[in-house]
Amino acid sequence: MALLKVKFNQKKRVKLAQGLWLMNWFSVFAGILVFSMGLFLKIELRKRSEVMDNSESHFVPNSLILMGILSCAFNGFAGKICYDSLDPAKFAKWKPLLKPYLALCFVFNILVFFVALICFLMRGSLDSTLAQGLKNGMKFYRDTDTPGRCFMKKTIDMLQIEFKCCGNNGYKDWFEIQWISNRYLDFSSKEVKDRIKSNVDGRYLVDGVPFSCCNPSSPRPCIQYQVTNNSAHYSYDYQTEELNLWSRGCREALLNYYSSMMSSMGAVTLLVWLFEISVMIGLRLLHTSLESIPNPEDPECESEGWVLENSLKDTFKSALENLKKLGKFNQVEAGAEGAEGEEGGKTQAITTVS
Repeated sequence: MALLKVKFNQKKRVKLAQGLWLMNWFSVFAGILVFSMGLFLKIELRKRSEVMDNSESHFVPNSLILMGILSCAFNGFAGKICYDSLDPAKFAKWKPLLKPYLALCFVFNILVFFVALICFLMRGSLDSTLAQGLKNGMKFYRDTDTPGRCFMKKTIDMLQIEFKCCGNNGYKDWFEIQWISNRYLDFSSKEVKDRIKSNVDGRYLVDGVPFSCCNPSSPRPCIQYQVTNNSAHYSYDYQTEELNLWSRGCREALLNYYSSMMSSMGAVTLLVWLFEISVMIGLRLLHTSLESIPNPEDPECESEGWVLENSLKDTFKSALENLKKLGKFNQVEAGAEGAEGEEGGKTQAITTVS
């Protein structure tokens, strides 16, 4: 029994063709939307590529851009087919191409669904990318005179101000690295010498943070240095009092920003996928309804359209049998080639003996 079997007359076929033509052009605009989303995400990732460890995160925007281009191409072509299907003479030239085209549409829809899922599943990979990238970026914060790293300070500061965050996982991350350049340290000062000597790696570590970690909404002036020294500030206890520094780490802030963006794009891509599925089903119904017309010279006669000629179970069994036959055919060919090789070897040996 055929799956989704529908009876059509000429009026229904014309309405289906016109509706599909319109839907295909909507799908072209949906493809442009997917392409635009991928391009926007790629630009946003490029802005902060200096604090990302690798280029794996660009897989999502690149996939969205590719799916958008393919959607425009596939649906533009399908729109032309639907328009020509109104004229039997014009439609005749598309008949041989429809089955391969529908097979490509099926593969394309699988890819669109896969890209939509990837948008939701990239959070883990993005988390590790940001964690390592921010860690490396903070190490280079002080290298304002080093070529290739001279803009890292500005990048980190603008990032912390824009996303209202501090450090990688929190403000205490700045305590573990030397973020003040040596050119701004007075090495004749006893305090500087003692701090450098007290550290195994010879780094100047302080319990302070860059100015960009300060929360401008705090009523108290920013306590940027000696954050953990209660006696250095009047009426202050860093363990109990809410600090006037951003408490959220930049990894979490960026991860939430990009994850929410990718989730929204994944939801839109899923909607586009559902729309593409409906267009593919409609095109299949149009294709079978036009092919099954009993009298091509009488376009007004009734015909039947279907998505699958047999039930889903029978179609699956048929596909498995075809795969098995193909495997057996390859084995027979390999066996025949081996037999031919053995016969050739025997003939050569007989010739040599004689």
